[in-house]
Amino acid sequence: MSRIGKLPITVPAGVTVNVDENNFVTVKGPKGTLSQQVNPIIKLNLEGNVLTLTRPSDAKPHKAMHGLYRALVANMVHGVTEGFSKTLELVGTGYRAQVDNNVLTINIGFSHPVILNAPEGITFECPVQTKIVVKGANKQVVGNLAADIRVIRPPEPYLGKGIKYEDEHIRRKEGKSGK
Repeated sequence: MSRIGKLPITVPAGVTVNVDENNFVTVKGPKGTLSQQVNPIIKLNLEGNVLTLTRPSDAKPHKAMHGLYRALVANMVHGVTEGFSKTLELVGTGYRAQVDNNVLTINIGFSHPVILNAPEGITFECPVQTKIVVKGANKQVVGNLAADIRVIRPPEPYLGKGIKYEDEHIRRKEGKSGK
């Protein structure tokens, strides 16, 4: 049995899960609505507020799909109830960010500011000028958008300047050594 796949998903109050005959799962909650197509090999069973996924055999591809789709559906339930967030830090003199009407403006040492519009369902926050918080219900979209922001100026190994994740550790290199 897949260790991830065999775990049941508890659906909290205020969240509705709909599974149609084509294994198309729709989850609605206070933070939004998410939907996902599940492979027809995997069977979904909703009893009360517990959702379980089962697979037809112990073949390796079936085990892999079992764990994958269980994780995707569990992330959807978590996303519409609590949401996901990624925090980025700007390290460097003069580096700053600001949010205005869900438009992120980053001054990161280029000759022009970098301006990003938030996609639907995503919000930006800047509690401090050197921190960016990306929030949303869809884990994949939040992670991809945070990665896209980080790519604008990735941290460099000598001084550590750039955009990094909050919990990221930058391995520092020693600079030139004089004789």
